[in-house]
Amino acid sequence: MTRIRVLSPQGESRTVTHAVPSLPQSFRGLTVGFLDNKKHNFDRLVLEMGELMVARWGVARVVHRQKANAATPAAPEIVEALAKECDVVFAGSAD
Repeated sequence: MTRIRVLSPQGESRTVTHAVPSLPQSFRGLTVGFLDNKKHNFDRLVLEMGELMVARWGVARVVHRQKANAATPAAPEIVEALAKECDVVFAGSAD
């Protein structure tokens, strides 16, 4: 007699919490990073946003890093480098 293994389609609920720091009161003197997911035009958006942040809010430096593509997570070394170099990092997408 053949046996059939029946699997439950119900997932397991897990509660995970992460502390998310609040944004700084001011960007003056900070290094701001952008994680680009390689969608069309995000590089152009980052360039303009970076220039505005430097001119209007006194950002000291803008760092722009790109993922391999939009469908995969950022490589650990990219995330680690952004964490070390930047005070604030924005991840984004554009089309």
